[in-house]
Amino acid sequence: MSVKDHRFQNQLLEPARHTPIWGEYDVVILGGGPAGMAAATSAAKEGMKTLLVEHYGFLGGMGTAAGVTNFCGLHAKVNGSIEVVVKGFATELLDLMRSLGGLNEPHMLFGDKIAAQAYDNAIFKVAADRLALEAGVELLFHTRAVGVVKESSTTIKALLVENKSGRFAIMAKTFIDASGDADLSFYAGAPFEKGLTGQEMMYPTSMFRLNGVDAVPAQRSLLSISTLMERARSLGYVFSRNTPIIKPQKNPTEWRANVTQLANPDGSPVDGTNALQMSWAEVEGRAQIIEFVRFLNAHVDGFQNAYLLEIAPQLGVRETRRVVGHYQLSEEDVLTGARFEDSIGVNAWMVEEHVAGDVSFRWPHEGTPGYNQMPLRMIIPKGMDNLWVVGRCASMTHGGQSAARVSGACFVMGQAAGVGAAQAIRAGVKPKELRASLLQDRLIELGVFLG
Repeated sequence: MSVKDHRFQNQLLEPARHTPIWGEYDVVILGGGPAGMAAATSAAKEGMKTLLVEHYGFLGGMGTAAGVTNFCGLHAKVNGSIEVVVKGFATELLDLMRSLGGLNEPHMLFGDKIAAQAYDNAIFKVAADRLALEAGVELLFHTRAVGVVKESSTTIKALLVENKSGRFAIMAKTFIDASGDADLSFYAGAPFEKGLTGQEMMYPTSMFRLNGVDAVPAQRSLLSISTLMERARSLGYVFSRNTPIIKPQKNPTEWRANVTQLANPDGSPVDGTNALQMSWAEVEGRAQIIEFVRFLNAHVDGFQNAYLLEIAPQLGVRETRRVVGHYQLSEEDVLTGARFEDSIGVNAWMVEEHVAGDVSFRWPHEGTPGYNQMPLRMIIPKGMDNLWVVGRCASMTHGGQSAARVSGACFVMGQAAGVGAAQAIRAGVKPKELRASLLQDRLIELGVFLG
């Protein structure tokens, strides 16, 4: 059977059921990654009865479960200097992580063009718990969404979930899809796009961490890592992609590695919504990791005594479904530093497109401010009256999503959706009817930089 397609020949008719109601809420968020945790915490702080549903036993999304351990898009080069441009919820989170000893100082990338910030994976989980609970968020872990019940063609009545306790319906006035794969939006019938080829959908990665690294020679060696990989290829090593990203964590002997690329046997990107492809890719990713660690040990100074500390619990999926909203953030918006009257904050990351065998970086044009604004319209799906969508499944083109899928932009979208949902509920209006200026005023009060 093909890895790409599982064909179902037969069907089984299930009996009708009466589904218990887990609870009734003002706001229900699906997905506890950067966007979901920001949305839930923000909605709860605005006085909403809020439930956050997450299928792992911790928050952080790709930042924890996929082992990213690195915040991207918080900083931009503004007038020649690196500045923090993603604020508000992100400020609270980073301040708490710093106080818990789990946050590195920002490190420069690509010379001095942009900065990122590494963190301790465990501390991110702890800090996220604390912020959510202190805000009054109810957390429901180890729970997967399996469908929705709709009141009308445009209104969701309940989210259907399953966990170890059984199958339940969760009622809410408003839902926020922060699932990454747009699962809630898909079940609700919201319009979406999803690429099929390497030019239309990015390749996933299996992240891993090493310990026992000798930091000083390792830093020197990585300046010539591409040359070292070329030599190793002549010796029979196989690498799935060029442009590896290998950086130290809080402890200088512990490093993270973003070096693998996961394709189906025909070369197309693994689809994060296809269980058969994901199963194949988990095994393939581990095999690629072992090969790369073998190369580091044998051929890269500073890594001779390094050992494999952790393979992330799941693949790092970059792109699957992208919901179609009232505006799609585009690559042109990113490259030109676009401005919008309904700005909810900024994206400060360049286009980072993971193409077959490599990573393609495209930078904002000279003269732009180093970031682009993001419009409220990109987190409001078309054709839905009580649904918001945030994170990497928000309304973006493939090129726009190649930039604004990172944690900085996700924090921005999540906070805006959480606050906006509360305002729309109080005003008795649909998300698309909410006045952007009302939301902007509140976001500014909360310390958000609108650009």
